[in-house]
Amino acid sequence: QVHVVESGGGLVQPGGSLRLSCAASGSILRVNTMGWYRQAPGNKRQLVAYISRDDTTNYVDSVKGRFTISRDNAKNTVFLQMNSLKPEDTAAYYCNTYPALGGVWGQGTQVTVSS
Repeated sequence: QVHVVESGGGLVQPGGSLRLSCAASGSILRVNTMGWYRQAPGNKRQLVAYISRDDTTNYVDSVKGRFTISRDNAKNTVFLQMNSLKPEDTAAYYCNTYPALGGVWGQGTQVTVSS
């Protein structure tokens, strides 16, 4: 069974930065494209960014130029560096494979952007 644990969220002012981490068990990071997703209250969970096995990355338009996804296969960890945060980035953030596997969702980490 695969487990992921997200961390690094918190309360930050608009324009601030946070770095999220996703630690995964097993070899899931090494053999899969990994993604970060987010879900704001009342909204569906949506993909934010993904990184493939060859480190190709892709971002939704709303975070391009502000967020950077990266991976450290040796540490089984995926990161999401978030800069120039906006109130609309407020959400619970999750990592999973891309496409997502239902049995992999973790508890997520809450990001709140507010002054």
